[in-house]
Amino acid sequence: MTQRIEDYALIGDLQTAALVGMNGSIDWLCLPRFDSAPCFAALLGDEDNGHWQIAPTGAGNCTRRGYLGDSLVLESVWETRTGTVKITDFMPQRDVAPDIVRIVEGVSGSVDMSATLRLRFDFGSIVPWVRRSDGHRVAVAGPDSVWLRSEPEVKTWGQHFSTRSSFTVGEGEKVAFVLTWHPSHEPRPPLVDPYESLRHSLEDWESWAGHCQYKGPHRAAVMRSLITLKALTYGPTGGIVAAPTTSLPEDLGGVRNWDYRYCWLRDSTLVLGALLSVGYQDEAAAWRDWLLRAVAGDPADLQIMYGLAGERRLPETELPWLSGYADSTPVRAGNSAVDQLQLDVYGEVIDSLHVARTAGIAATPHAWNLELSLLGFLESKWREPDEGLWEVRGPRRHFVHSKVMAWVAADRAVRTLEADPSLSGDARRWRNMRDEVHREVCEKGYDPVRNTFTQSYGSSELDAATLLIPRVGFLPPDDPRVIGTVDAVRTELGHEGLVRRYTAQGPELDGLPGGEGTFLVCSFWMADALHMTGRTEEAEELFERLLSLRNDVGLLAEEYDPVAGRQLGNYPQAFSHIGLVVTALTLAGIGTAG
Repeated sequence: MTQRIEDYALIGDLQTAALVGMNGSIDWLCLPRFDSAPCFAALLGDEDNGHWQIAPTGAGNCTRRGYLGDSLVLESVWETRTGTVKITDFMPQRDVAPDIVRIVEGVSGSVDMSATLRLRFDFGSIVPWVRRSDGHRVAVAGPDSVWLRSEPEVKTWGQHFSTRSSFTVGEGEKVAFVLTWHPSHEPRPPLVDPYESLRHSLEDWESWAGHCQYKGPHRAAVMRSLITLKALTYGPTGGIVAAPTTSLPEDLGGVRNWDYRYCWLRDSTLVLGALLSVGYQDEAAAWRDWLLRAVAGDPADLQIMYGLAGERRLPETELPWLSGYADSTPVRAGNSAVDQLQLDVYGEVIDSLHVARTAGIAATPHAWNLELSLLGFLESKWREPDEGLWEVRGPRRHFVHSKVMAWVAADRAVRTLEADPSLSGDARRWRNMRDEVHREVCEKGYDPVRNTFTQSYGSSELDAATLLIPRVGFLPPDDPRVIGTVDAVRTELGHEGLVRRYTAQGPELDGLPGGEGTFLVCSFWMADALHMTGRTEEAEELFERLLSLRNDVGLLAEEYDPVAGRQLGNYPQAFSHIGLVVTALTLAGIGTAG
């Protein structure tokens, strides 16, 4: 595909999302959920794998585009030789079925338009049967059915297993297209009015944005990131997907291509803290409730990620018929990292529930018993090696960040019992565990010669996750070991002013060939750490640099290649946008450590 990752904008309906290119083509859409098989998969292959383009005939990328106010309604404008036209793209929050609405409007002059709808179900592999019915084009294959209509009707015909349209719009003229999915065994859902849907969508988003309590610097950037996080929320359950895409590469042409259409526990504390800090109590409560449902059960079975409703089985498969974005293969569906042992997630879950309780979110009767169960399991397991936060596919190690999060788990339990002695639990027991973990990390995870915490016990490698040590309260920001770690990470993991995740890459180290770009959330962590260690001016400079890496509509992927000047990885990435919000709050004096 000719579109860069950052050339795409996001639209969605709080159950799934689509990526719209600057060329007017929707190249990615999974229906009916984020984790369903896509019907448009050109993003990971070519046009024959499914897309839907509407644009001026013969035109390239749009002249300009942007979201309308604080919404997820996208407006793209083309200025052509004969006139100017705009396309408004959005997905109404669904009543019954998912819809995509695309409204073409003439602004000036007269513009010839072309549209191509190429549906390919099941990751671009299945060509549907298409027929006409009551002014619609109806595409059916197996369990999927899609209906397309336009208001008013325009000239439409079939060509090369696609549906083509051509029409002309003059100043003030409008043509609305509506694409609706439903299970093929069910009757067609009720038709939506495209213009009423537009009005309601704008009202809904503006109303939601109006609840944001943040009034500090960079509010527009914070609001756009919050809207993006809301767009990545699966409304029926409150789960937040890491990204709406799979297999966008961390290394162009490489194999580091993963499926991020699931909910990671590692995001939970930062998500909760950010939402609560800006006034989104309902969203925070929904995420907390999703978390409790997902992790319920035997603590030995705790996973690092779950499906949108808490599903546990996420088997990883490769899709060889897709050529991959920029020939980056394999393309994967599912994620086998779900089976990894990552001990840090126990700390993240317990910390999240502590944050929620402290913020006044009503506790559920079983939440504390669940925490005690998780902590009891961690007490017997924290001394073991694991795969760590970054899900390395190499040998297990004693990752420092995993041990620090075990300390967090014990610390939060102690704090909870101190605040509410009526709760069951042995505070002395958890204090002893907390002290033992702290002592071991400082002895085995710290290099006194270089004055830095390392990635794992006995390793010389560094890890950006150690930047979180002062934020979680393991050591105070003015501790010389914290300051030394920040300096070492900036020196050894820094790349063109940004930060990599860790030093060690390659088959022998993290289990994979090739490398990757700088990890955006790690660069936000660096800004936080610089501020916390008294270097606020440097933190603000780095934050401004990170803001400049967003695309024209304010979106960030997982990584950034500062040499090529391109975004990399799945997109848009929740972790990156959480990092942006947290850093903005931290610099504004709102973010808290520990």
